[in-house]
Amino acid sequence: MARTLAPVLVTGGSRGLGRAVVAALVAAGRPVAFTFQSDAEAAREVEAASGGGARAFQLDLADRARPDALVEEVEAALGPMVGLVNNAGLTRESLLALTPDADWDAVLDVNLGGAFRCCRAVLRGMMHRRHGAIVQVASLSALHGVPGQGAYAASKAGLLGMTRALAREVGRRGVRVNAVVPGFVATDLTAGLAPAAVERLRAGECLPGGVSAAAVADAVVFLLSEGAAAITGQALVVDAGASA
Repeated sequence: MARTLAPVLVTGGSRGLGRAVVAALVAAGRPVAFTFQSDAEAAREVEAASGGGARAFQLDLADRARPDALVEEVEAALGPMVGLVNNAGLTRESLLALTPDADWDAVLDVNLGGAFRCCRAVLRGMMHRRHGAIVQVASLSALHGVPGQGAYAASKAGLLGMTRALAREVGRRGVRVNAVVPGFVATDLTAGLAPAAVERLRAGECLPGGVSAAAVADAVVFLLSEGAAAITGQALVVDAGASA
């Protein structure tokens, strides 16, 4: 099987940024498995829009046993995976002094722990085959403080640290690990942000068009491709120049 046609798993692919990533990968000719947590109708819409290029699988990232079974299901349906995009996540907005332990634990366990478990599940096969690419979807809040996003920022900063460490661990086995760091993108996940928080996230953008989900998706597709064969352990910032 040609490497360019090997399947990719995208977590949280039924809406928002993940949905854009699925569409971009399908357009690039990649078979895609994507996950959804509970909205089966949205998942069916993505499948239909893909023209058969994408298949939906259920995943709750809080379920610690599910990623291993998911990888088995995906590979049985589509073949050996050589790509993973850790996109799914959640946020709980509150000032740190007012953040309950339950909210902190939920955000860290899903955004960072879920990515860890998905990486672990796919790495066994990737390392055995000596070929694979992982892309973590982080956030500009990992690099710039945003009030009310303490837990979310901590989870995304942890994702960047894990990316660098994992790149060192698996590079000799032909597996690359990178991250994309989007600036503000209007999605379901960001819909609840206060206007002041959005203004801070967009402050300093050099490009008037801002950041679209499609632009971030194109960066993900690039990092998964053979065009990025010499790139690992890096964080590609896609923020319309906000951090310049």
